[in-house]
Amino acid sequence: MPRIRFLQLSTVQITTRVCFRDFRSFSSRVSILENEDLLQQIPLQDVRNWCFIAHIDHGKSSLSSRILELTGNLGTEAQEIAWKADQEEGIKGTTVNRKNKERIELLDTLSVEKERGITVKASTASMLYRHPSAVGPTGTLLVNMFDLPGHVDFGREVSRTLHFVQGAVLLLDAAQGIQAQTWSVHEKVQTLPQPPHLLVALTKVDLGSARPLHVALTVAEWLKGIDPDSILYTSARQRKGIRELLDAVCEQVPPPQLLEDDVGDDSETGIMRAVVVDSWYDVSRGGVQCLVQIRAGKIEEGDRISMVTGSPDADEATSKTVNTQSYPVQEVGMLLPHSKRTGLLRRGQMGYVRFGLKDPRQAIPGTILVWSSHVNKDMVLPQISSDLASFKSVLYATVHPEQADDGGFEALCNAVDRLALNDTGLEVQKTSSMGKTSESGGPFLGPGLRVGFQGLLHADVFRQRLKDEFGIEALVTPPKVPYTIQFLPDKNRKNMEPYTQIVEDLSEWPDFSQKFKVLEPIVDVRIIARANEDTGPVLDLLTRKRATEIETQPLDEEKWLFTAKVPWAGVVTDFDDQLKTLTAGYGSLDTSTLNPDSLAVADVHKVEIMLNGEAVEPLSFVCHRDSMQSEGRAVCKKLQEVLPRQQFVIVIQAKAAGRIIASERVKAYRKDVLTKSGKTVGGGDQTRKMKLLEKQKKGKKRLQEYSENKVTLSQAAFNSVISRTS
Repeated sequence: MPRIRFLQLSTVQITTRVCFRDFRSFSSRVSILENEDLLQQIPLQDVRNWCFIAHIDHGKSSLSSRILELTGNLGTEAQEIAWKADQEEGIKGTTVNRKNKERIELLDTLSVEKERGITVKASTASMLYRHPSAVGPTGTLLVNMFDLPGHVDFGREVSRTLHFVQGAVLLLDAAQGIQAQTWSVHEKVQTLPQPPHLLVALTKVDLGSARPLHVALTVAEWLKGIDPDSILYTSARQRKGIRELLDAVCEQVPPPQLLEDDVGDDSETGIMRAVVVDSWYDVSRGGVQCLVQIRAGKIEEGDRISMVTGSPDADEATSKTVNTQSYPVQEVGMLLPHSKRTGLLRRGQMGYVRFGLKDPRQAIPGTILVWSSHVNKDMVLPQISSDLASFKSVLYATVHPEQADDGGFEALCNAVDRLALNDTGLEVQKTSSMGKTSESGGPFLGPGLRVGFQGLLHADVFRQRLKDEFGIEALVTPPKVPYTIQFLPDKNRKNMEPYTQIVEDLSEWPDFSQKFKVLEPIVDVRIIARANEDTGPVLDLLTRKRATEIETQPLDEEKWLFTAKVPWAGVVTDFDDQLKTLTAGYGSLDTSTLNPDSLAVADVHKVEIMLNGEAVEPLSFVCHRDSMQSEGRAVCKKLQEVLPRQQFVIVIQAKAAGRIIASERVKAYRKDVLTKSGKTVGGGDQTRKMKLLEKQKKGKKRLQEYSENKVTLSQAAFNSVISRTS
């Protein structure tokens, strides 16, 4: 009797599933490693492009690795184990050994991904899978799978990939159910002009805390139209439901469409058009590799190609902008997910192409590759979305080397340049001045870089990658968000006309004596938390963050959805950390994309942090007038704890609205000048003792005057500003 993964199955469904098992017996399995010749016989109708989308840590990479096992991409031995487990309805028990463990390192290749257990960069793999839905003579499908990040900070990877697939599997944890970012990725799918076909699956059903039936019913009610019987149950650990999931993808995901002027099955005579899905710099090969989808014709090593940019807003599909430079194709291959050189890619296939580029930004997603001899021919170009490359940074920080001497700044610049080649979400602006701006760092930090990030986790991952991949200890300042300053007419300053300025660097913040008003960016926040235990703490947190338009909606008897509009500056600091603390880890957060037009007037002020009377711009922050003093005092207190003691006193002050609002001191190391060789100097002569103490005091003051710039700032000092409201 076949294994059933649905809540209910009709007789027709059961019969179909039995036929599938008879058709794909153990001896009929195929593998792209052993049956590469089948690739040339697979028509476009037998191609399936799909991806996983899910909340962070919901098991996408683990499930992807099991699919790679089943299709033979990890070798014959792993495939035999996977097929045997499928025939025996999964691995019994929960014991994990070397042959049973998920191999997520094949997909999450960065050290930061392995250490944190998250996906930062989208990965892809092409597989062969024998299935009855195939119409070609081999009965085999070409399945192209994407494993995508789950965190909102890397949502650009998700949005980009969704334009190149025809199907998406929305994956949910059978114990946690719907999370905030689950909602977000589902909305991304629905807002696309041509949304991919959506399948829903639950994973980790083997856990003791799993409630697959409850979660399935909740998801069906939430999605309004999804039959709970169609939701698949899977477990990567026990290899349950892997084959059923792949079958559902093959049955329900449609193949890519032919271009209007394509010649059909004869790809040898068609005009080659390939769309760039992604590009990255390969250090080992010293050049750029482009991940492409072949939409028509074929591409092979030795061809000469040119890059064409289509016009998504044009009425005619043939409108294009041509880069007249011609490039020789050096290498062509497929990703399994490791690179396998094939020398040729045909219509419907996806793989990598190397043709001499040195910067991935030369071939952004959506760029079209054509033969150089065909650039002037009339052709239908694949329709691309205008927002593929429209992502902008949502917060900014400055990055400084911990050791600025001995070429530290130059090494940092080189490392950031190399990281930016593979992380197009970064915006980097160099400055090497020693001025008082936060980018220059002033006398405390020295020169630095102004870097734009997609979120706070993105900034943290960036700093860790600098350390892991380049051995550079960098200091990342607290994030700054863009404020809109509206200057009002001021006779005293001869400013008779109002004007507007966007301020991202707080060194440009106007003096408090000027007449102006501040508009701060607002984002939509979505929180999912427990109904009974977390309602009070979540509402209190939203209130403290100055949220407006707070609404609540029950998802089921155990979870509530909270929505609100919150100032972006309050979200990028420690909102998520506080939410996790207040909800014991059960709460999840998601924010909308920052909209430059979503602004609100706010009574906020710049708070300057000064060390020994010298303002340290990278430690400055903006907060509401009501919390100005409390947050300034909190930062001073935390700096007092993390700044190392010196031979002189360090005076820490917070200044706002032209006055000191908080102050702390770090005591200096003090030598006992009244004792020499174990004896008290001067005996009982008080005048002698006072003279020695006064001399020491003058020396400390002189040392402070000449050494005030030697206060050492660490990453903990900047973290004290980020966590000032905790």
